[in-house]
Amino acid sequence: MRQLIIIGSGPAGYTAAIYAARANLKPLVVASSVEAGGELMNTTEVENFPGFPEGVQGPDLMTKMQEQAERFGAEVVYDDVTALDLAGSVKRVTLGSGRVEEADALIFATGSAYRKIGIAGEERLSGRGVSWCATCDGFFFRERTIAVVGGGDSAMEEATFLTRFASKIYVIHRRDELRASKIMQERAFANDKIEFVWNSAVTDILGEDAVTGVQLTSTVDGSTRELELQGLFVAIGNDPRTHLVHDQLELTAEGTIWVDGRSSRTSVPGVFAAGDVIDPTYRQAVTAAASGTVAALDAEHFLAALDEAGTPAPDADQIEGLPVL
Repeated sequence: MRQLIIIGSGPAGYTAAIYAARANLKPLVVASSVEAGGELMNTTEVENFPGFPEGVQGPDLMTKMQEQAERFGAEVVYDDVTALDLAGSVKRVTLGSGRVEEADALIFATGSAYRKIGIAGEERLSGRGVSWCATCDGFFFRERTIAVVGGGDSAMEEATFLTRFASKIYVIHRRDELRASKIMQERAFANDKIEFVWNSAVTDILGEDAVTGVQLTSTVDGSTRELELQGLFVAIGNDPRTHLVHDQLELTAEGTIWVDGRSSRTSVPGVFAAGDVIDPTYRQAVTAAASGTVAALDAEHFLAALDEAGTPAPDADQIEGLPVL
C-alpha cells in the first residue's frame, strides 16, 4: 500500500507531487490518459508565472513540473480514475485499466473542465466547427470567419491567438463590457481582425454537417439575428471536476470541494484537495501551484501523525508541536 496518491497533473497536482516526493512519500500521480498536464497543455504563452520573464509555453511549463516531480521520486501513471472509495482509513482508487491502488492519504487536484453553452447544435457540431480549444483547433480555420463566445481572459486569449489563422473574428459577449484583465482587453481591442458583438447571446448554432453560422439573441430587447460563421470557439468559463466525489466529499455552493479554512483538509480525514477544484475565484496557475504546496504539507503532517497501526490522526491543530497551515 502507498502512502499518498495524487489525482490530477496540473500545476496543483505536480506541485503537490514535488513537495511530497521531496518528503520521501513516493507519491503516485494519476495524470489522466488524455488530459495529462491540465489546461495549460492547451495554452500558448504563459506570461504571468513567476520565474519566466520572457514567458513560457504552457506545455513546456507542465513538462518541467513533471520532470521535477519525477526527479524526486514521484511515479506518474497515464490512466483515468473510474471510482473512489474514501470512506475508510485506506483510500482506494480504481483506474480505467481495472487496477486498484490503495493509500493512507489522497490529494484530489482534478482541476476544471470547459463549460458548454448548452444549446442546440453544440454537441452535434463538436469537432465540425465548434471547439473549446483555440490552440488545438485554430490551424483548421485559416482565412475563415469565426467567433469566440465569452468576455473573460480566456476568451480574449483565444480570440487573440486565433488572429494568427482566421481572417475575421467576432467576440460575442452577453454584456456591454468585458470581465477580462486590462492588458488582455487592450490587446483584443487593438487587433484589427477582432470585432466585438455586445449584448448578445448565442442561442443556436446553424449548419447540418459543419458550422455555417449562429443565431444571436439580444440580451437587451430579445430580438434575434443570424451571423454567418465557419467556426465557433466557446470560452465561457470552467466547472470544477468533482463528479468522482459528489457523494463522498462536502461541496460548496459554487460546486467546488469544501476545505477547512486556508488548509487543504476536506470533510473526510486523509483526503486533501488543491487547485481549481477548490477555487471558484482566482483560478490561476500560480495559485493552483501554491494550493498544491499546502495540500502536500497537510498530507505530510497527516501521515506523520499516523500511529503504527495506521489509525487516522487527529486534526493538525490538536497535535502538540505540529505546525498549523
